[in-house]
Amino acid sequence: RDVQFGWLIRNLHANGASFFFICIYFHIGRGFYYGSYLNKETWNIGIILLLTLMATAFVGYVLPWGQMSFWGATVITNLFSAIPYIGQTLVEWAWGGFSVDNPTLTRFFAIHFLLPFIIAGLTLVHLTLLHETGSNNPLGIPSDCDKIPFHPYYSVKDILGFALMFILLASLALFSPNLLGDPENFTPANPLATPPHIKPEWYFLFAYAILRSIPNKLGGVLALAASVLVLFLMPLLHTSKLRSMTFRPLSQILFWALVANLLVLTWVGSQPAEHPFIIIGQLASLSYFTIILVL
Repeated sequence: RDVQFGWLIRNLHANGASFFFICIYFHIGRGFYYGSYLNKETWNIGIILLLTLMATAFVGYVLPWGQMSFWGATVITNLFSAIPYIGQTLVEWAWGGFSVDNPTLTRFFAIHFLLPFIIAGLTLVHLTLLHETGSNNPLGIPSDCDKIPFHPYYSVKDILGFALMFILLASLALFSPNLLGDPENFTPANPLATPPHIKPEWYFLFAYAILRSIPNKLGGVLALAASVLVLFLMPLLHTSKLRSMTFRPLSQILFWALVANLLVLTWVGSQPAEHPFIIIGQLASLSYFTIILVL
C-alpha cells in the first residue's frame, strides 16, 4: 500500500467515477431532450454501456472492503435470490460460498478490472453506429453545409471541456475527497454487525429508492431493472412529428419534471426508510415511470 502518490491516485479514481457518472447522466438527458434515441442502434448500445458501467461501479465499490462495501455486496447480490426456483443457487454461485467472503472479493476484483475493457470496446461500437447517420443538432435540420474540420475546431472545444471537468475533479479530489463517500466505509468489513442504514454511492441512489419503494422482494428487483431498461422503450414511444424538444414546450415541462423527479428519488434514497420518506419514494417512483412513458 506504500505507493508514491497513492492517496492522489485513490482520490482521483474514486471521484473520477462520480464525474464519469455525472457526464453519463448529462449525456443520457441530452439524448432524451434532442430525440437522439431515434438513432436506435446507437441508443441501445448506449443502454448496454450504462448497464456495464453500473456493474463495474458496483463491483469496484465492494473492493475497499469496508462496512458499506461488504453489506452493499450482500444486499445487491441477494437480489438474485428473488428469481424463482434457481435464485438461491445463483446467489451462492455468485458468492463462491455461503456468504460474501474472500472468493467474492477476488472475483469482484477480476470483474472490476475486465469490464472497463468491454466498456471501451462497446464505446467504439457506439461511435461506429452513430457514424452511420452522423449526429443530430438542436434544430433537427440537416447540417451538411455547416460541417467544419474536426481539428482544430472540435479538438480545441473538447480539450477545453476536458480541462474544465479536470479542474472540478482535481478540486474535489484534493480539497474534499470524501465528500461523496460514506464514512461507514472506513469501518473495516464485519460480517457480524449490520450498519444502521445501507446506502449506495450517490449515482445509484435513484435506483435504490425505486427498489425500496416496492414492499416485495421480486417486485422491487423488477422495478429496479425496469428503471434502466425502460430506456429501451424510448424509440418505440416517440409519437411527435418533431424529433427534438426545442419547439415542444409541453414536452420540455415534462422533461424538467423528470429531472426534478430523479433528484427527489436520489434524495429519498439517501434517507432512512421511515414514514415521510417511504411514501415520497413510492410516489416519486410511480411518477418516474409515468413521466417517461408520457414523454
